Parts: sequence; C-alpha cells; structure tokens
Amino acid sequence: MTDTLTSWGGWAPAIRDDPSGHFAQARARCPVQRVRLADGHPAWVVLGYDAARQALGDPRISKDMLAALAADGEVVAEGLPGPEFSRHMLNVDPPDHTRLRRLVSRAFVPGRIAALEPAIRAMASGLLDELSAGGPDAIVDLIEGYAYPLPFGVIGELLGIPAADRPRLHGWFRVLLTGWAGDPPAAAVEASDGIVAYLGELVEAKRQSPADDLVSVLVAASEGDALTTQELMSSLFQLVVAGHDTTASLIGNGVVALLDHPGQLQALLADPSQLPAAIDELIRFTAPVPHATFRVTAEPVTLDGVQIPAHEQVLVCLGSANRDPGRFPAPDVLDIGRGDGPNLGFGHGIHYCLGAPLARLEARVAFEELLSRYPGLRLAAARDALAWARGDGLVLRGLLSLPVVLGPDLRRGLPSGPGSSRP
Repeated sequence: MTDTLTSWGGWAPAIRDDPSGHFAQARARCPVQRVRLADGHPAWVVLGYDAARQALGDPRISKDMLAALAADGEVVAEGLPGPEFSRHMLNVDPPDHTRLRRLVSRAFVPGRIAALEPAIRAMASGLLDELSAGGPDAIVDLIEGYAYPLPFGVIGELLGIPAADRPRLHGWFRVLLTGWAGDPPAAAVEASDGIVAYLGELVEAKRQSPADDLVSVLVAASEGDALTTQELMSSLFQLVVAGHDTTASLIGNGVVALLDHPGQLQALLADPSQLPAAIDELIRFTAPVPHATFRVTAEPVTLDGVQIPAHEQVLVCLGSANRDPGRFPAPDVLDIGRGDGPNLGFGHGIHYCLGAPLARLEARVAFEELLSRYPGLRLAAARDALAWARGDGLVLRGLLSLPVVLGPDLRRGLPSGPGSSRP
C-alpha cells in the first residue's frame, strides 16, 4: 500500500461534501499511506487514531514550514499570502513556538474568554434579529447571516479591528478561503493583497494609538524585540483565519448534522445541559477541520508500523482519526451523549488549539441562541444541494451557504434580560 502513490484532495463534489466514507475506505487499506496531493506534492496521510495522535505529538515531525521550504522548495505549495506570512505559532517548532504561543495566549486566559460571553450573546441575538426581519417563513442563509459573521465579529473584538473595517476584511477572507485548483485566481490574489495591506495599516494604527487588544499586545512585543515584524504579521493573519473560519464551519456543519438526525436534535432541545458534550461530538462527527496543518519529518519516523523517511510532508487526517472504529464505537453514528473521551478535533500535544475554549464558547452561545428561538428550524433546499466548497479542501471544510426557514421565534414578545435567551 505505502509504495503506491494515490491522489488525495481535489475530490469530486460527492466526496468533498461527505468525505467520511472515502476516509474509511482508505483507513481500512492502511492507516498510514503515501499519497499525491491535488497540488501535485507528495505526502503521507495519517488516517488511524493512534497513528494520528502520535504524529501530532511527535517532536521528530516538524512544523517549521520555512525551514522545510529552504531544505526542499517542492515539499509544499507556498500558498497565499506566501511564506512571509508563515512565521506564526502553527508553523514553527520550540523554542520559537513556545515564545509565540506565550505572547498570543495573553488574549486567551480563561477569565478573559469567560468575560466575552455577554458580547458574544449580544452579537448572536442581533444577527438573529436581522435574519428574522423577513418573518418566520422567509428563507435566509444561516452561513452568510449567522455562522460566519458571529465568530468574525468576536475575533475582531479580541484583536481590536474597528467594526467599520470588518465587512471589508471579511469579504477579502471570504474570497481567499474559497478553494481553487492550480494557480490562485486573480480574485484570490487581489483579496490576499488587500488583507496584507490592511493588516499593515492596522499595525501602524495600533503603534500610534495602542489599546486593550491583542494587536496592541503583539505590536508592543515587536517593539521590544520579543517578536519580529514577520512573526507579528504572520500571527495576525493566522489568528484571523483560525479565529473565525473553523468556528463558522462548526456552527454550519453542526446545524446540518442535527437536522440530519432529528432524534438527536430533539434530545438536545429536551435537555440543553447536553450542549457542551454535543459540541464536542459535532466536532468529531462533522470535521470542520478535516486535516491538521503542515508537518514534515525532520528524521525518519515510524507510525503504525510504516516508516516515513526524513523531509517528507505528513498530513494528519483528523476527520478519519475521529471516525476510527478502533477508538470510537459506532463512529459513523452521531451521539450527543457519547462518553468515549476526547477526540482530536482540536489537535493534540504542544500545538493543541489555543483558541479551543473560545471556539467552544462561541459554538455554545450560537446554538443556545439559535435553538432557543427557532426550535422548528428547517432546511429550505434539497439536502443534496448543499455544497461544502468553502475552504482549501484539506484543512478547512465548510458550507458555501445554508438556506433555512427559521420558523416562529419563541422569544418574540418575551422580556429580555440575562439568561432569557437560553434554551
């Protein structure tokens, strides 16, 4: 199996929209396989849970993309905005990773995350008010009107991006994070250039007038030689992407999964205390992040009996690992009461997602607000018309749109106040 190159990524819509069966077939053949990616680069894909967990935590598997490109310019596609924006904590090893993560973690301390809940709830409620303006029978796009603007607004607040600038920046990221084959289209290049220019302007504005936000913290660190300009710009770009796209996909994918499984949706409506566990199960089941970000072997590494040579790209398939029947009984069943322990949706090891508590909070509030007001929510399009074409086809997986009818608003006419919007 391992000496045969097979294609991975760039799938036809049927696999793209529901890759779990394809992952299962590949995993059954061999949990670690040599493949050729859609961009033409060779890689190794890790499909089994145990092998994936080892790969995510193995220090012999490097995250340093720039060092890998310097050693072999063909190991990975540079992508947009390019290598100069790749010096962030997801693309470096210790000690640089430790230093960068420590700086960014100041914005993610538990007390600061918890303090964001009222603002997140107000954003979610306001977005739903706008969506419901057309009445209970109107067809609305839950992605465009709710799942994406909510986390983008939150990361905007955390970073200190002025509210007036967010629609323009959001539009650029929307173009940039829509997948393509081959060379990037002109629209993606234009969007990338716009993002790069804007982030430079934002940094300069915070340098002139610092505030209580993460951009100001990072700018101060760059002035004190704790952070290079490249690391500063790379970190800002990575934080915007990781801070909104993955959570937006979790919300959209999760809504579809619950509508696909009405028994689970009814169980959640009957007992909203299950929501935190349900979110973890939705992460496992719906794969908003099907693959971990770039890794390369710094020396030969053996995973599940398969030796991967040095200087080879390693792609950890989280979506497959989280459906491994050797780790999760009945893995293709959505079960919000599942008690099988943690999954790998947020990664593992020193690169475990720093924003996981914020993502869980945003998802919890998003589902609380949505389901408490619109428990009769239903699809307004054929199920097979939904397209998971947002993202790069590997690391990111989200819906282009989600047409729904919200139905009657159960909160309409009720008094507002703390806790009134909870299911």
